[in-house]
Amino acid sequence: MANEEVFVASIDQGTTSTRFIIYDRSAKPIGSHQVEFTQFYPKSGWVEHDPKEILESVKLCIAKAIDKATAEGYNVDSGLKAIGITNQRETTVVWSKSTGSPLYNAIVWMDVRTSSICRKLEKELAGGRTHFVESCGLPISTYFSAMKVMWLLENVESVKQAVEEGDALFGTIDTWLIWNMTGGKDNGIHVTDVSNASRTMLMNLKTLDWDESTLDILGIPATILPKIVSNAEIIGNISKGWPVTGIPIAGCLGDQHAAMVGQSCRKGEAKSTYGTGAFILLNTGAEIIKSNHGLLSTLAYKLGQNAPTNYALEGSIAIAGAAVQWLRDSLGIIKTASEIEELALKVDTSGGVYFVPAFNGLFAPWWRDDARGVCIGITRFTNISHIAYHEIYFVRISPELCSRACAFRLRM
Repeated sequence: MANEEVFVASIDQGTTSTRFIIYDRSAKPIGSHQVEFTQFYPKSGWVEHDPKEILESVKLCIAKAIDKATAEGYNVDSGLKAIGITNQRETTVVWSKSTGSPLYNAIVWMDVRTSSICRKLEKELAGGRTHFVESCGLPISTYFSAMKVMWLLENVESVKQAVEEGDALFGTIDTWLIWNMTGGKDNGIHVTDVSNASRTMLMNLKTLDWDESTLDILGIPATILPKIVSNAEIIGNISKGWPVTGIPIAGCLGDQHAAMVGQSCRKGEAKSTYGTGAFILLNTGAEIIKSNHGLLSTLAYKLGQNAPTNYALEGSIAIAGAAVQWLRDSLGIIKTASEIEELALKVDTSGGVYFVPAFNGLFAPWWRDDARGVCIGITRFTNISHIAYHEIYFVRISPELCSRACAFRLRM
C-alpha cells in the first residue's frame, strides 16, 4: 500500500472560471486545468451563468487535468480515490427533475434584480432588514439565494409550473454539480452541504436544517430543496458520462469555507482571500456571534456527520478581481489581468483618484444594493496607472476594514 499511487482531486467551480486539481498523497499538485466561462449581463445589475456551460467546463477540466498528469507519468485512472467540490456560493439554479434541463439561467450571487423584493420584505416584516438574522444570521439582501428563488417563482412561468407539478429542483452550484455527476435525471443525488446551505437565508444556523417559518414567510416550498449534509462525508459516486466514473464525491464546501479549511483556521483565526470578490472570515468556534458592524454570522465548516460545528463572522466585498476583469474585458484597457500590476507600479500614488467598483452595490458593512461604481478625482494629470494603483489599493484595504469590525487585525 505504501508504494501504491494514491490521488485525490478537487473541483473548484468559481464565479468566472472552473478548475480541477489533482494531488498526490503528500498534497502536491500533479495535474490541473482551468477555463473561464461566459458571463451574461442581460440588464444593468443582472448577472447570469449558463448551468450547462458550467457542467461542460467541469468535464473539460477533469479530462485535461488527467491527461496532463498522465503525460507526466502518473497513473491517475487507477490511483484516484476521491473528489471534493468547492464552488461559488449563493448562485441559484432551478431545473427540471424529469428532463435535467435548467428552467432558467443561473442567477449569480452578485446579481441585484431582487432589490424590489428585498425592499418589499423590509417594509412588510416586523424585523425589517434583519428579520431573519436570528435564524440564519443574514440580512435581507440581493446577495442570498432565497431572494433569487422568490424572483424565479414570481417571474418565470416554467419555474412556477414545474413547482406546481412537483418537477422542480433548486440548488446552488454544488447541488447542480453533484446531482448531475451522480446520475442526473437517473436518480441523481439532490444534496447540498451545510456551508452552502447557510448562504441561502433558508437554513437555521442552530438546527442546521431548513427553517420552516422562513420558508412559510417567503413562500418557498420545501419540496424543491436539497438534503443538507456535512462538509466531509461520502455523498455518492460519479456516474457514467464523466471523464472518471465510480469515484466517490467525499467532500463539499462553499469556496470561502474551503479556504478556511485550507488555511487551517481554528477558533480565533481568520483568512482573507481574493478572487472575483474579497472575503474575510473569522472562525468563532461553536459560538454564533452577532455583529453590530455589518458582518455576517455564518457557518464555517462541519467536517463530518458527527463532527462539531464551527461558525464564523464574515466580511464580504463583492468586487475585487472582477474589477480587473472589467478593465480587461469591458474597457479593453489591459489585455491580461497581470498587466494591472505593471501599470500600478509606474506611479507612487493614485494621484488623487478614487475608484470604487460597486458594480452591483456594496456588501459589508453597508449592504447597499442601490450603490453603483464611481471614479472621482480625475484631472488632466490622471492616467490609467493611477486608476490601476487605486484598484489594487481598494482590493487590499477593503478586507482590512472588515477585519477592524471583527475587532482584530490581520497581517496583510
